[in-house]
Amino acid sequence: MLLLEVGLMQNDKIEDKFLTPTRFSETIEKIVKESDGLVNYIEAIVTFCEENQIEYETVSKLISKPLKEKIKYQAQTLNYMKKTSRGILPL
Repeated sequence: MLLLEVGLMQNDKIEDKFLTPTRFSETIEKIVKESDGLVNYIEAIVTFCEENQIEYETVSKLISKPLKEKIKYQAQTLNYMKKTSRGILPL
């Protein structure tokens, strides 16, 4: 039983060293929330990468679908990308 507990504790420590999409999303959400609207999702990701010396290109694998949708919405709002119109048929 003790070996199992030690093994679980070691796995927890190993997982703490690696960044998962879930932990990355939670961290970005926390940065945005704590800024009270002063930092958007794009800026939060850039700041996180700079503070943790992570290359921007590697972050794409860590962005979850909900986070990606929030980034897309903010990019469209800030006119960084064109707004998409889905499902509208011409009459």
